[in-house]
Formats: sequence, C-alpha cells, structure tokens
Amino acid sequence: MNVLVALFGVLGFVRGSLAFRFVPTCGFTGSDGVARTCNPYGSRPCCNIFSFCDYPGQACTCSVCVDYRIGNPLVRLVGGQDGKSGRVEVNINDGWGTVCDDFWDIKEGNVVCRQLGFPGAQSVELSGFHGHGTGPILMDDIGCAGNEGSLLDCTHLDSSAQNCQHSEDAGVTCTPGIRLANGGVSHRGRLEIYIDNQWGTVCDDQFDMSDANVVCRQLGFPGADSVQSEASYGQGSGLIHMDDVSCSGSETNILECTYVGALQENCEHSEDVGVICSLGSEVRLVGGSTEKKGRVEVFKDGLWGTVCDDLFDITDGNVVCRQLGYTRAETTLGRAYFGQGDGPIHLDNLECTGTETNIFDCPGASAIDCGHSEDVGVSCV
Repeated sequence: MNVLVALFGVLGFVRGSLAFRFVPTCGFTGSDGVARTCNPYGSRPCCNIFSFCDYPGQACTCSVCVDYRIGNPLVRLVGGQDGKSGRVEVNINDGWGTVCDDFWDIKEGNVVCRQLGFPGAQSVELSGFHGHGTGPILMDDIGCAGNEGSLLDCTHLDSSAQNCQHSEDAGVTCTPGIRLANGGVSHRGRLEIYIDNQWGTVCDDQFDMSDANVVCRQLGFPGADSVQSEASYGQGSGLIHMDDVSCSGSETNILECTYVGALQENCEHSEDVGVICSLGSEVRLVGGSTEKKGRVEVFKDGLWGTVCDDLFDITDGNVVCRQLGYTRAETTLGRAYFGQGDGPIHLDNLECTGTETNIFDCPGASAIDCGHSEDVGVSCV
C-alpha cells in the first residue's frame, strides 16, 4: 500500500471539500540513496510551489501531492485576487468556516501566513473586507503570541461561544516569499527567496530577462529593466535556493519555473543574481475633470487600488502631488468625491511627514477597515 494511502486511508482523505490530488508514484531518491515519498503536510517545496516533499534540501521529480491552490487541510484564504490575501477560513471537524475579527491583529495574521508558507503578514483586514463568508463562524476572540505553528493553537472561542456576524469576517494579506535585498530601494537588489522557513539567494546561471520579468511582476512591478550578475548587490548568506532558473515569462511565481534546488546547485554566493525592476507609474489620479485631480490610486502587488480617506490630509496630498510631478496639493477630497474605485484598498490611516518622495514611504495602518465609499481624492497645482 502506498504511503499516502496508508496515511490518509484512516483519516478519510477523499473529501470533496479539500480536493486533494494524490499520486502514488510521487517521490524521489535522496543523495543518500534512500527513497522517500511526498508528505502533504511537509514544508519543503517538491518540484514547484504547489507540492511538497518530506526531505529538505534535495531536488526531486514527482507529481503534485496536495494542491493548496484548491484546498489546504487546515486554513485557506478566500476572495483575494493574488493568492496571498483573502478572507481567513479554517477547517474544524471536516467543515470550513470563517474567523471573527474581534481582537484580530498582525500577530494572528503572522500565524496564518506562516502556516501557509509565507514569511509573515503584511497587513490584516477587518469587517468582511474580502467578502462575507457563509456557514459557521468557527473562531472568535483569537489571541496568538505570534509564534504558534497553527491558528488553532492560539486561544479562542469556538463556534458555540462566538458572538459575531459575517460582516466581521477577518482577512489577511501575506508578505510574499520573495524580496530584493541590499539595493537601497524596493525595486532593485539581490534576489532572495523564502523556502522551507528560511531566506536564500538565487544563482545567476542562465538567469535572464524572462526570469527577471516574472520576479518583478510577482513583486508588483510592471516588469524588469535589467539582470545584475556576479553578486552586484553583495553576496548573500545561507542556502542558494535556486540555480539554472528557466521561466517562459508567463509564470506568476518564480517557483513555477523550472530550476535546480538547494544542495543540488553548483554555485557560490559570488554568483548571487540581482534584479532591477521597472517602476512604471506607482500612483495616478482617476475620475477628475483634468489630469491634475481625481481619485488617488496606487499600484501595489501587481494591482491598482485605492487609498482610504481616514486621516488623509493636505500633507499626504502634497506627497502624492509631488510624486506626480506637481508642486503641491490644493485640496484633498474624501468620501469618494471622484467616484468609488474597485479592487483592493491598498493604504489606510496615512501619516506622511511631508518630506517623503513616494506615498509608500509614509507610515500607515497594518489593518484596512475601509470601504470604497471612503476612497480619497486630491487636486494638485
């Protein structure tokens, strides 16, 4: 009997709600000569981001064991647009349900995101931001220390004790497992990838613009300007996670490309690759009668989105207008004066000092609690 069948035969692994896809031949032989099978509860990517193996640090050839784009056994994100954000839903006693936003903050978000294989949470969202779920609300008043391995390990009230509505469904946006380091600004630097709970670098062997374009789009930029080889941004440390990367250019995640994994590569950190991404336009004004006025929209994580009018004042407007090449803001206009946008609300509770050159440099809230009726606008001079 295959190991996977043995593991899940007792647990009843054929469940339509989870939609697991198991392949009996999924496995590989490690460098020590020992044959191993895939473990859907493991944390090491096997072949690509959508499957897992139980032995870290080895390349393998196998089919998908569990596809968490379709279903994760314990937690999932629903209603987001980019795979790393959405309404938090948990599976308890073979049924999916939502999580209440009472006491929901960045610590709980970090636990969820790490459980899903991301480095942590970028922000948490409240008040059914990613849409209202259906069915039971399974967790309320969650209290995490932040180091738990599962959201279910945190203190909480269960469905019998909660006092919430689906208008309070909690959401989260996870930090992508990819970054550009040591470049001084967000759009350039040494390429680093987060795999198996640790950051590592990428070798410059065969790394070209097709690969760089995938990286930059994954980071929310329009594309790549150039590839920098031979540790142009300094040598990294730790594992070299990827070598001989080959992307078609249409992938949405660098881990979807073919590559040689850690401990199978033949690189040194003197070959760490760097990337410079194209900035394009990161802010625009929409819906105004002239190009100098309109609803403020910003480009982030590959999507245009709006800015909430909470705390937004003339200082924040000045930053937006100068970023667009104007002298200053004449006025700011809240309550969707230029019409309601759609898609994500990227920024809330901005508190710019006025010296920033980019709206993303301003401090703001980690939790978005706005609707598009609060989209802010600005008029520049």
